[in-house]
Amino acid sequence: MQTNIPVFQAQKLTKQYGRLTALNGIDLVVNKGDFITIFGANGAGKTTFLKIAAMLMAPSDGTLLFNGKLIKEADNNARKLIGFIAHDTFQYHNLTARENLRFYGGMYDIRDLDKQINIRLEAVGLLKRGDDLVGGFSRGMKQRLSIARAFLHNPSILLLDEPYTGLDKNASEMLNSLLSSFNNSERAGIMTTHNLDQGYDIATHVAILHRGKIMYFNKTKNISKNDFSKTYSEIVG
Repeated sequence: MQTNIPVFQAQKLTKQYGRLTALNGIDLVVNKGDFITIFGANGAGKTTFLKIAAMLMAPSDGTLLFNGKLIKEADNNARKLIGFIAHDTFQYHNLTARENLRFYGGMYDIRDLDKQINIRLEAVGLLKRGDDLVGGFSRGMKQRLSIARAFLHNPSILLLDEPYTGLDKNASEMLNSLLSSFNNSERAGIMTTHNLDQGYDIATHVAILHRGKIMYFNKTKNISKNDFSKTYSEIVG
């Protein structure tokens, strides 16, 4: 009987757009309990990698496995185990915050959906704005709603693409609290960012993605934030 199967595994993952190579042979293993922050400058390939991991985009080459199964062979239940906070919020502006979550939750067969919606709205500070149209929300409020949506179905793996975008200090602290409670031995997370302070403290592992390649990978317990910052500067410039 096979044990300790990685939650997520990328092998020689490649993505090309014509002559442009966005990802060039990505290898990454994510186990339960891991929270991996991938640092990189704009254009390094971070968003492309997470879109492929979230099954929103197909790779050009390479292998992607989720709980030991090839992603392309995984059933729809695999998607239900993933929560994704994208750089773009992908919300319906002509619906209220509550209606957006209800539409999303309807695809995941969530028990007591309305109760869970209230719990998530309160957690991100939007409970009093739940019946307001999203079209009138600020960028930060839309990001808060995206966070509520990602946590709504209690995912096993959380993917976050620059999740602090548009968040003020209080909202950033709220997200840190949610991520701290999420990060346990039965779940896993992958976050991409170019902000060292926001990404290092929450991580169990750190990686540097540069020009489509993972140039560095280590456990945070093995390298201080200051030393990692120097390493990042040496690689990225």
